[in-house]
Amino acid sequence: MPGIEDLDRIDRRILQQLQDDGRISNLKLAEAVSLSPTAVLARVQRLTRDGYIEGYEARLNPRLLGVGMLVFVEVLLDRTTPGVFEQFRAAVQVQPEILECFMVAGGFDYLIKTRVADMNAYREFAGKVLWQLPGVRETRTYAVMEEVKNTSKLHIA
Repeated sequence: MPGIEDLDRIDRRILQQLQDDGRISNLKLAEAVSLSPTAVLARVQRLTRDGYIEGYEARLNPRLLGVGMLVFVEVLLDRTTPGVFEQFRAAVQVQPEILECFMVAGGFDYLIKTRVADMNAYREFAGKVLWQLPGVRETRTYAVMEEVKNTSKLHIA
């Protein structure tokens, strides 16, 4: 399985440049890392094939799109059996309001990240979706008052 130790300095610079600007042209990327465009293209293809690059997407402004309220939710399941976990995971996958969901160790089972328009929209989401997910016994809601840092960029050493 590939890992960070398999990347040289140029591979890491390519990954950093692509994180900074996923729309950078191959020519500009080649200039930034001091390689030929052909060599850079081959490296990007290898980095993609090996799974270091998972894809490209645009970052959208949630406030302009009417989903400016960010909410985190702790979810405690009523039973912790493989079947309940599987049903919960499957149900979460089809809910577009749920942006991220993580199984965690600690005092609850899952942490959900969601975006909605406002508190009324969250109450509706909680009643129609969240509390109806398989196995949900209890939830704790944390509405975000201020986004201090919001990035998906990874630190590449």
